[in-house]
Amino acid sequence: MARSTRSSDWGFPRWRGYGSERGATKVRMCDRHNCDQPGDCPAPKSPNSPERWYFCTEHAGEYNRGWNYFEGLDAEEAVAREASERGEGSAYTAASHYAWGGPGDGTRSRDEMRALSVLELDSDADFDDVKAAWRRLAKANHPDARPGDDAAAERFRAVQAAWDVLRQAEERRVA
Repeated sequence: MARSTRSSDWGFPRWRGYGSERGATKVRMCDRHNCDQPGDCPAPKSPNSPERWYFCTEHAGEYNRGWNYFEGLDAEEAVAREASERGEGSAYTAASHYAWGGPGDGTRSRDEMRALSVLELDSDADFDDVKAAWRRLAKANHPDARPGDDAAAERFRAVQAAWDVLRQAEERRVA
């Protein structure tokens, strides 16, 4: 009596997907002590090192909060490294306004579009319109002009945050 074995491949045409196997899939576990979650977020063990830790999402966030890219460098070396990396990545700054393909008219990021809506402006407003709207709304909602009005103070903070976003975006475009 012949021994029956199941074949992994049933000939042509292939009735299963390429790369699918019968064996169990190996899952890398989080490198954090006593963590039983899958470790699918690689993190460098040290700067410029090919070795990686593999953390779960929670521990990767914890690791990144404490990461200091310039650790061990004096001030001059840190400035030199930052300048060299800005130079290497400068080709990508022309597309930074796309902000990962978010909504908008193609010239402004999602944050800029939100800031324009806070300032009650259209998406095609130029920087002079932004400045005028910021001054008008800041003057109307300033805590000194409306003491004791918490809603006006909150509106003033939102207007200031919108101004900061749009001013920095304009500085990046001009530079």
